[in-house]
Amino acid sequence: MADESSVLLSDEPTIELIARARTGDAVATEALLQRCLPPLKRWAHGRLPSVARGSLDTDDIVQSAALHLLKRLDRFEPQHVGAMQAYLRQSVINRIRDEMRRIGRQPPPIELPEELPSDKSSPLESAIQTEAYERYLKALGKLRPRDRELVVGRIEMQWTFPEIHHRFEFSTIDAARVAVGRAIRRLATSLSESR
Repeated sequence: MADESSVLLSDEPTIELIARARTGDAVATEALLQRCLPPLKRWAHGRLPSVARGSLDTDDIVQSAALHLLKRLDRFEPQHVGAMQAYLRQSVINRIRDEMRRIGRQPPPIELPEELPSDKSSPLESAIQTEAYERYLKALGKLRPRDRELVVGRIEMQWTFPEIHHRFEFSTIDAARVAVGRAIRRLATSLSESR
């Protein structure tokens, strides 16, 4: 004679299991899953396109469809024999479509080569840049105010010589060029002294 659980899983109609599962009967819910999941897994096998298999597999989609059904069990009304399998199959198809849409919205992942340089500074480069900037500020501080303004205008503000001529009221553009050249040489001298 078969034990009680095999009778429950094999002989009780699905509609009765659904009615019991709606009341919170865990045994009936387990019986529904054990009855529906194996044939659904067999049916779903191979339906998930290979492009989508990186993030999901068939078992994931079947499990998701089953959980969705269990959440909606109170509203599920089987209209015919096999209605639950039909519902689950449609749910699997919908999940596959959703996954394909999601993949279609994202570019495919690519492997980055190890030798690809980073656009970020290494810690050493950052330290050197910080040290160089501190030296620049120190050397800039040693310049006369007018030279400091000319260096900042030309190097940091990237003003052209005509702009410097106009802003600093030099007599000619060439006079502005000469004054900036001298200020930059004084800065270079100050930088070399601070090493």
